[in-house]
Amino acid sequence: MAMAERRADVVWEGGLNEGAGHVTGSTSGALGDLPVTWAARTTEAHGGRTSPEELVAAAHASCFSMALSAELGKAGHPPERLDVSATVTLDTVGGAPTVSRCALAVRGRVPGIDAAAFEQAAQGAGRNCPISRLLAGGSAELTVDATLT
Repeated sequence: MAMAERRADVVWEGGLNEGAGHVTGSTSGALGDLPVTWAARTTEAHGGRTSPEELVAAAHASCFSMALSAELGKAGHPPERLDVSATVTLDTVGGAPTVSRCALAVRGRVPGIDAAAFEQAAQGAGRNCPISRLLAGGSAELTVDATLT
């Protein structure tokens, strides 16, 4: 049985370049109604709109912070604070837009731990958080159910 399932929904109208959509975090409602466009993915002129890559970065940063907190806690050094950022890169690979990289950066305030132990915990969390594993290896089953209306 799955530990949890979460759902997001998007309504997209129009073609790729001129079209636009809205993404909603349907399970919690915490995402609200976020506008998303192709231009927000490919230019610096995002105009307050998000992109799938930004949403993946948010998911990865939050997942990693939880995994690192768990690693540090298991080692007897729960963190006071972790500042985590994730940068997702969209490139053209083989002629297709492809997420080519996700770079995590963390700064931590962790009493009683040295830099080497912090680095070791961070590397472990980077390998073992669920979003890292999803991005790293295609280990997730992907299904598509399509209905034309």
